[in-house]
Amino acid sequence: MAEDMYPKATSDMARRRKELAPDIEDAFNRFSKEVFKDGALDEKTKQLIAVAVAHVTQCPYCIDGHTKLASRKGATDEQVMEAIWVAAEMRAGGAYSHSTLALHALHEGGSTTGIQ
Repeated sequence: MAEDMYPKATSDMARRRKELAPDIEDAFNRFSKEVFKDGALDEKTKQLIAVAVAHVTQCPYCIDGHTKLASRKGATDEQVMEAIWVAAEMRAGGAYSHSTLALHALHEGGSTTGIQ
């Protein structure tokens, strides 16, 4: 599974990342804390959004981390799964809506079945 394709995130990797770009690492961590703190949206909702986005961006580290954080913030298993289904619909919807580009290209190419 993902463990076979992606190396496990370790404290050694985190330490090395910080050594290579400490100011940027610190800025990113401050940014992340600011983004996920309660505001107009509570943190649970933000974590559920992050779960959905992580599935669209297909980041296994984000899926793992934000799913656990959403659960810790009170999201139910059903809420997590529903967020994932929202992501799936949005991904499918993107492909569907972009068919406009293909239909336009068919029309420009002289196809009689392309939409004008």
